[in-house]
Amino acid sequence: MVHLRIVAPAEIAGKALELLEGSGSVCNVILLEGAARKPEGDVILCDVAREDASVIVEDLEELDIPAQGSIALEYIDTHISDAADRAEKHAPGLPSDAVIWEDVEHRTEEMTELSLFFIAFMVLAMLIAAVGILLDQPILIVGAMVVGPEFGPLAGLCVAIVEKRGPLVRRSLAALGVGFPVGVAVTVVVSLALDAAGLVPEDFKTDDHPLTGFISNPDFFSFLVAYIAGTAGVLSLTSAKSGALIGVLISVTTIPAAANVGLAGALGDWGEASGAGAQLGLNLVAIVIAGVVTLFLQRRWYVMRRVRHLDDPARRAAGLPVGRSRRGAPGKPPARSEGRAER
Repeated sequence: MVHLRIVAPAEIAGKALELLEGSGSVCNVILLEGAARKPEGDVILCDVAREDASVIVEDLEELDIPAQGSIALEYIDTHISDAADRAEKHAPGLPSDAVIWEDVEHRTEEMTELSLFFIAFMVLAMLIAAVGILLDQPILIVGAMVVGPEFGPLAGLCVAIVEKRGPLVRRSLAALGVGFPVGVAVTVVVSLALDAAGLVPEDFKTDDHPLTGFISNPDFFSFLVAYIAGTAGVLSLTSAKSGALIGVLISVTTIPAAANVGLAGALGDWGEASGAGAQLGLNLVAIVIAGVVTLFLQRRWYVMRRVRHLDDPARRAAGLPVGRSRRGAPGKPPARSEGRAER
């Protein structure tokens, strides 16, 4: 179940109340008249089945609630209620398969911020990977993959492409376009310093580190693993199984490949650096393709569900048109600024 807290002017709150009370997938509806002070209005609390959360939120957005109030979403881990059970049975499908698109958009917007912390994690991850390559230690490569924050902007780019959101595309590309070059540049500087200080192992060869050699040798399996990992990553982002994201992070070679570009370049092996660069590009392309395909299919399924929901009689009670959306194409993301949605 998902808990909604809605703040709206009294007139709109009345329509929202009619909508929520008439929906079979909503329960525990509470009205607090005049409880909101900034902005002024009524507060409505309710619980909605996860499967129908996005379609209900879209109905509320059609009432222009975000423009004059707010909609906040919170997950309910446990509920003990026959009414909640009936609401979940009314909503077709399984809760674990449902996608709450507003939550996906909110999280990807957060993960695409080009912040100092993002840059710091990119740099630290690449430095760990560079040491892993120098010592030929796969465990350090795995650690670098987990530390790296690059999947956030990649996921944001996929969401932006599927939903045709130009500002989010630019933010995602900016994070990737700054994060990787800065990380590589710092890796070059640190590698040169280690070499000057005589700390590079004497037996190290840029093209001979068998346990981590896959980093600079892209092949079909590199693409296949990155594609599968990209699909799993998007599924973990859109589902309740977010724990799978850790497995995704340690399945792709983006951070280690970028680190190897800097390390090999600093030590003058341009062939190794170009191989690592090809590995990096291959992984990035595979992840984005997989993410876009997965999100597109999920989005199409949601649009079909939204179209069926437009015939719900509860919409008429709220003064919304039945059989069509005020916003145009069903399931179309609302025009909004790139600010933060409440969650």
